[in-house]
Amino acid sequence: MVRKAGFVFAVASGVVLIASGTGLAQGTSPVQVSSSSSPLASTACTSTDAGQSGKNYLNSTVEPQIAVNPKDTRNMIGMWHQDRWSNGGAHGIGVGYSTNGGNTWNETTLPADACSGATKDSKLDIYLRNSDPWVSFGPDGTAYASALAFNLGVPNWDNAVAVATSTDGGAHWNNAQAIVGSAFTQFAQSTDKNSTTADPLTAGTAYTVWDTLINPTDQPDDNPHTQSYTGPAYFSMTMNGGVDWTPAKIIINTPQRQQTIGNIILVDPSTKPHTLYDFTNLITPPNTPFRGTRTTQSVAFVKSTDGGMTWTAPQVIAPFNSLGVHDPNTGQLLRVGDGLEEVAIDPSSGKLYAVWESSTNYNKSVKQSTGLWDDEILLTSSKDGGAHWTTPTVVHHLDSGLPTYTPMVAVNGERVAVTYYDNRNLEQGQTAVLPTDYWVSYFSTSDGTFLKEDHIAGSFDQLSAPFARGFFLGDYEGLQPSGSGFAALFVKTHCDAPYKSTFCGPASNTVTSSSNTNPTDVFFAALS
Repeated sequence: MVRKAGFVFAVASGVVLIASGTGLAQGTSPVQVSSSSSPLASTACTSTDAGQSGKNYLNSTVEPQIAVNPKDTRNMIGMWHQDRWSNGGAHGIGVGYSTNGGNTWNETTLPADACSGATKDSKLDIYLRNSDPWVSFGPDGTAYASALAFNLGVPNWDNAVAVATSTDGGAHWNNAQAIVGSAFTQFAQSTDKNSTTADPLTAGTAYTVWDTLINPTDQPDDNPHTQSYTGPAYFSMTMNGGVDWTPAKIIINTPQRQQTIGNIILVDPSTKPHTLYDFTNLITPPNTPFRGTRTTQSVAFVKSTDGGMTWTAPQVIAPFNSLGVHDPNTGQLLRVGDGLEEVAIDPSSGKLYAVWESSTNYNKSVKQSTGLWDDEILLTSSKDGGAHWTTPTVVHHLDSGLPTYTPMVAVNGERVAVTYYDNRNLEQGQTAVLPTDYWVSYFSTSDGTFLKEDHIAGSFDQLSAPFARGFFLGDYEGLQPSGSGFAALFVKTHCDAPYKSTFCGPASNTVTSSSNTNPTDVFFAALS
């Protein structure tokens, strides 16, 4: 038994607290993917920063996503927020691509806004910010990417969903365009949380989904505070390799003061035609959510058995019951993946998996000392196309009551992998830093039994990360099957234990400060 942070920690059998390299292929350490210096630092984007609201964390990278090329698994593409803003989005979407299984990476950017070289023909050159990168490979090696493109009051409130494709493994991007946005609509709107999924067997076909908050004002920041808004889920697809996309259509309609967020498409290749699932956070009254109160947010999905032409009504899987994560010693807010489900499918059997954060990890001493709940991660599965789901189980319970958060899930052969952050190595009275580690737990696909937990990276100080409604590593990270294992893409700060790095301390804007000018980077790990 080890006492830390004023709480009792029990070390479970087989759990490794700190073992550098454990669980990585050939015992290797994580590889840094993003450059320490922003590829957008010298673009026209930075010249407009003075007129923008919020604080820009130049050189910071957060919220990565990864895809593995099925034609050549040595080829991987990662994407992330490049130069994160405190109040939404980033200068652009950074892109890393590898041709040797993640050992080394090259870097470019997605041409999805003015900062990253979007052209006038793409209708994306009118935007100054990008967010929510997503990437997926088709069976012919074509990569499909999407992101949000928007402005935050300067010069206007325009916003869109941007898409692009690459046929050379991520080195170059073509067919960049806005498939929905201010150029196409006349009502006040705010697109959010897009994702793109390539059909795993049908070359040239991919699906993009997102939610659009439609509100009575022209300022997206008003959305959470109005009594009248709606946020349906939208769907568009390409059947010619991303050259054209179908007109956006609603697949989950929502009444007033209801919305979806976190829409993700899964494709079941074992069915003909391929069954499509769209998973989402379905938010219904009473709302809007406020920290510290439970809300009616649910993990839910809709289903299409005709290639996306028609969809079922939403089916609720389980409540989120997520109240967020705080530094247990100081109460400072962490921005994590609460309110977003992550999903995966076994392509051979069609078995579905979902993970999310839930505040079931109630610990009396934590509650009394901080006044806070803390999240932990739940996992459920369905082997009958979503008709029935297993009782949600905790991925890894910390007896200390400290949080686990921002889960990702992937399935490969006989194993399910779930990655996540936690703060189990926080020490009593430790307030200057927040030790954070990245982990993976494995489960059997046959009966769901826990197999093992491995350490991926850490400890590092999360309080050195950019602050965007909380210390921010990303609303999600990246995890995909690769070979016989898994490919993980994640963010950590450069302030590593024993916390003597020159990067230690709060992240700062390089325009105003010379300290901690590279707060976060994206890292790759091959998980065995």
